[in-house]
Amino acid sequence: MTTAGGGDKATRVQAMFARIAPRYDLMNRLMTGGRDGAWRRAAARLAAPPAETLALDLATGTGDLALALLRETPVRGVVAVDFVEGMLRLGRAKLEALGERRVRLLAGDALALPFADASFGCVASAFLLRNLGDLRAGLAEMRRVTAPGGRVVALEITQPTFPGWRQAFRLYFHRVVPAVGALIAGSREAYTYLPRSVDRFVSPDELARLMEAVGLRDVRVRRVALGTVTIHVGHVEHVHQAGRGDRAGAAA
Repeated sequence: MTTAGGGDKATRVQAMFARIAPRYDLMNRLMTGGRDGAWRRAAARLAAPPAETLALDLATGTGDLALALLRETPVRGVVAVDFVEGMLRLGRAKLEALGERRVRLLAGDALALPFADASFGCVASAFLLRNLGDLRAGLAEMRRVTAPGGRVVALEITQPTFPGWRQAFRLYFHRVVPAVGALIAGSREAYTYLPRSVDRFVSPDELARLMEAVGLRDVRVRRVALGTVTIHVGHVEHVHQAGRGDRAGAAA
């Protein structure tokens, strides 16, 4: 759920996620009944990067989506970016314990990625977009660094639409999750921010239109978990326009 960019909002979110980093993975498992791993694996498969390319995992947190990309796709490696150093430290410890050397963890801003145009076979994120200070700019950056033929994939929490279930989910999300966050992670604030950020976020259809507006094509939306989670997939079909290509490359 970590992010980057956007001035004061970014500073607040960065500090908040730094505080909960030690219990971040545990809270994800508790909140989702352990299903968040399956959602990440599904997002990785939908990213479908070409064999032997590099994948980019934005807002990697402790690296779970990066690991899913390695296990579910034929990439040769993953560059995993986050702007919370506490998350990256935990990610490095996790990768070291697994003996996994194909993930390169970097500190970075999702609104100003330090990579050349068309550097990656896919760009994937889990629970990033609603935290961005400038959603359209973030999507444009994701498209910019994706190679022609590649995909941009975003996994997000969304409001369900089924009558009855919507009300039950809202009760759980706004009442139970903050209480559990206070008890387990020591931060009611972070887990009150979470449902409020989902409330304020664009709808799945609006997000799909924004993805198309930045140049992604054939954008598709897959709803899972009774509509509480969506995976958006957009394709890069055309050669990137010139611009910002003088950034450092993404060698890993």
